[in-house]
Amino acid sequence: MALELVTAGESHGPALVAIVTGLPAGLVLDREAIDADLRRRQQGYGRSPRQRIEQDAVEVLSGLRHGRTLGTPLALVIRNRDHENWQWGMSPWPPDGEPAGKGSKPVTLPRPGHADLAGALKFGLADVRDALERASARHTAAIVAAGATAKALLRELDVTVEGTVLEDDLEQRVDAARADRDTVGGVVEVRALGVPPGLGSYATKGERLDGRLAATLMGTQAVKGVEIGDGFALAGKRGSEAHDEILRDERGLHRDTNRAGGIEGGVSNGEEIVVRAAMKPLPTLMQPLGSVDLDTGAPAQALVERSDTAAVEALAVVAEACVAWELAKGAREKFGGDALGDFLAAYNAYLERIDWQPTR
Repeated sequence: MALELVTAGESHGPALVAIVTGLPAGLVLDREAIDADLRRRQQGYGRSPRQRIEQDAVEVLSGLRHGRTLGTPLALVIRNRDHENWQWGMSPWPPDGEPAGKGSKPVTLPRPGHADLAGALKFGLADVRDALERASARHTAAIVAAGATAKALLRELDVTVEGTVLEDDLEQRVDAARADRDTVGGVVEVRALGVPPGLGSYATKGERLDGRLAATLMGTQAVKGVEIGDGFALAGKRGSEAHDEILRDERGLHRDTNRAGGIEGGVSNGEEIVVRAAMKPLPTLMQPLGSVDLDTGAPAQALVERSDTAAVEALAVVAEACVAWELAKGAREKFGGDALGDFLAAYNAYLERIDWQPTR
């Protein structure tokens, strides 16, 4: 049984949409839990005033009745409340009347570090807004909503997923950057506890759990590096120092160290999953870098549009959703089941077969 996600929507369009397929029937979803994750994504030190405008909340159009999944496609919608200021500029259909409001003028000054220029060249765009609206990290709100449904499924297996920021000095760095009208990045970590061994596979590259986790995080806006477990630090160690010895006691097979971050050979090994992602400084700057006007070819300064000074704490929430999604997807592949009871029965039968007990 495949768990799949498709998202749609632009930053200042009418709404963001997530279509989730593959959830078993009978899974209870908590609207407040989804909305709480959406609020967490909007918070964090260094965020822009836009977060006070949006006040994200989820709507469900299909796949849910009285809070329980139906086993059919789940359609989640998050309205862009700022769209009213962009109704002409981001109208899905040719707008009536004279250009008015935000987005009514074409963007021809691509920002270094953003998808502006690459998108304009790839799709032959005269107005860079046709690229930047989808490339915007606003799209991650749909990812977080879908990730909240994945976390609901993982809770049925007693698996917990939590994302955090690793830097203690983030607020000081943000204050200094804001004073200079600049931006900062940072590093986040996601830990998943209670993940059973056997998710993912070494059979093909596309099935490897570590590869899938790296892909989902690298596919997140502004992420430029991913490591699992001790990651890059392992390159400087000897083999005798780098790997986790296998032990057995009343808990079954386990390790006292976890340098592998819970994954060996592309497969979860029963230890805590540990993943980190490095986020670059945001590319929209209040003191813009040099660019070229795509209309005239003349040197110019890049587009200035409302932006955060930092979104590292927001990335921790998004990364948490991404990891939860891939773990839930791996669990669906392994345990299957059209109904939640079938899914859990297969999981419990698997636990009876293997020599492993979840760590709590």
